[in-house]
Amino acid sequence: MARVKIKRRGIQIPPGYILLILTVFCIILMVLSFTTDAVPTALNGIAGYTFMPFKRGLTEISSYANHRADDLKQVRQVLSENQALKAQIDELTQENDRLVENRFELIELRALLDLDSEYEEYDKIGARVTGKDPGNWYSIFIIDKGEDDGIKEGMNVIAGAGLVGLVTKTGPNWSQVRSIIDDQSNVSGRMLNTSDNLIVYGNLESIKDGTIEFGQLSDPDDEVAVGDKIVTSNISDRYLPGIAIGFINSIEKDPNNLTKSGTLTPVVDFEHIDAVLVITEMKEENLPE
Repeated sequence: MARVKIKRRGIQIPPGYILLILTVFCIILMVLSFTTDAVPTALNGIAGYTFMPFKRGLTEISSYANHRADDLKQVRQVLSENQALKAQIDELTQENDRLVENRFELIELRALLDLDSEYEEYDKIGARVTGKDPGNWYSIFIIDKGEDDGIKEGMNVIAGAGLVGLVTKTGPNWSQVRSIIDDQSNVSGRMLNTSDNLIVYGNLESIKDGTIEFGQLSDPDDEVAVGDKIVTSNISDRYLPGIAIGFINSIEKDPNNLTKSGTLTPVVDFEHIDAVLVITEMKEENLPE
């Protein structure tokens, strides 16, 4: 049996009818809008349900964007102020460092001025330390004055409250100083209260404990005690007399029972020397001790 194909066709409205329907609808709306409030009310209702939420959304988005813009502006302002404050802090820190440095320099210069007054019988030249041997201690160091300034080998160098050492080498605008704590240094000293002579030995090991050694002290009457002052002696070949060296820290009899030895605390801080005074007057004989 043959099948019958049924072709379904959709309902098609001619364009002319659609245009006519829309025209009639518009006319009806126009008539109703002039004769009654139903159409505007309906349109307002439709607008209220459709456009008003959209408007509120736009308003909220705009408000949020304005707040974010204000917040961003404030953040930028805070960052700018923060940068300015950092720059001001850096400037104040540098200024404070300069003031601290100037303060220490002033203290140091006052100490040198007091030292200059204490040994006013000697002519002196001030100098800055420009270099030193490796290590914490100023055993051998360089100063910024030399032959062009009248510096000669064998001149005494002082700082702090007394003797630092001797000039051992010179150049046109520099000099080398060997301090009394160096292992190769020996100084003829005397007790200020008894005038007994002794020898002060440089020792880079003992200076780590803040002391250096002395020996060959003759003290038969046991008059020398801890705390007594030691100065350079009159019989020293290279050191001018009467310059402070240090104070007795410890003392004991030698095995020969004729002399004493011990340690002394120097009057100079040999771990921190920035400026010195070079005494331009020299001993007549500059023989090594």
